[in-house]
Amino acid sequence: MRSVAVIGIGKTAFGAFADRDLRSLAVEAVENALRDANVEPKQVEAFYLGNFAGPSFVGQNHLAPYVGMAAGFEGIPCTRFEDACASSGSAFFHAWQSVAAGIYDLVVAAGVEKMTSQSTPRVAEILAGAGDMAGEGRAGATFPALFAMIARRHMHQFGTTRAQLAAVAVKNHANGAKNPLAHMRKVITIEQALAGKPIAEPLTVYDCSLISDGAAAVVIVPLEQAARYHARFAKVLAVTQTSDHVALDHKADITCFPAVKAAGEKAYKLAGVGPKEIDLAELHDCFTIAEIIASEDLGFAAKGQGGPLAASGATAIGGEIPINTSGGLKAKGHPVGATGVGQICDIVMQLRGDAGERQVAKHKIGLAQNLGGSGATCVVTILEAA
Repeated sequence: MRSVAVIGIGKTAFGAFADRDLRSLAVEAVENALRDANVEPKQVEAFYLGNFAGPSFVGQNHLAPYVGMAAGFEGIPCTRFEDACASSGSAFFHAWQSVAAGIYDLVVAAGVEKMTSQSTPRVAEILAGAGDMAGEGRAGATFPALFAMIARRHMHQFGTTRAQLAAVAVKNHANGAKNPLAHMRKVITIEQALAGKPIAEPLTVYDCSLISDGAAAVVIVPLEQAARYHARFAKVLAVTQTSDHVALDHKADITCFPAVKAAGEKAYKLAGVGPKEIDLAELHDCFTIAEIIASEDLGFAAKGQGGPLAASGATAIGGEIPINTSGGLKAKGHPVGATGVGQICDIVMQLRGDAGERQVAKHKIGLAQNLGGSGATCVVTILEAA
């Protein structure tokens, strides 16, 4: 297996864009990544696109060539990946494999979602399809309800408090307010977070990620070729993807995600590092409890101590382990098909020292964790500054 590098990153703003369609968002992100990598479309050998529910959100199937041809990728394989909210994380995993295996030398991985074309109830219904429709779906459970159950159980077992959940939201909103591409650039207080509109007890509107439109893309090549394209590339130390049961009632313990633990352990082993060597992380905070649990599953906090870790300030910019300096899904936005590659773009930006007000002082190694459903899919990526 060859070592691989990310030589180009590109994103759109995340938000609600009534005047934009899915294809224009995806093409913008791809063009930005190609420009950043100093690459022309004709040099790209394969295109991997992550998208969760384009057919349901916008009525368009066959999305990879639909986007790829518009980006100038004629005559090459264009393939779509669907793994719920980990769709573009999965696309990146397979793109990385293809370059590491020597099949291709220059590949683009991207993700896109156009969610705001549907009403909020319809969006919740579409997203629920990433759960177990034979059981959870028949019972009327949406993801806020499922993660509320996860939160309640975590609170029961470990004493996690609503204030600790709120601390995650406050921190991520503060970071998102400094991110010019974030969907919600709004600073909030603990009091506001606690007093937010109830969604599913104990979660309020401030505990839940946003319904967003957006896209992200990266360009990857073999490590030995990276310097010819970009002086400030990022080395991919590890990418791992794992799976687990879709339904919560099939899990032995809903206060942890076995797929996250397994992906993290494999990634640490492949990268030759441990949690203490990670300088910053982008964790999948679809709900505030998800960030808390991921911080435990990935070894940044002991089991049951993710809440106190968040409340201590250790995960803020300037803290011991900055988490979601982008604002996370909570404030940056969560166009589900774009989230995984978007996280990688955010990590690479930090590794390059290009994060502006959000830049962390120590930025040698970063980790991105992309979750699908209620823990049924996880992709963990570890990157190192060149």
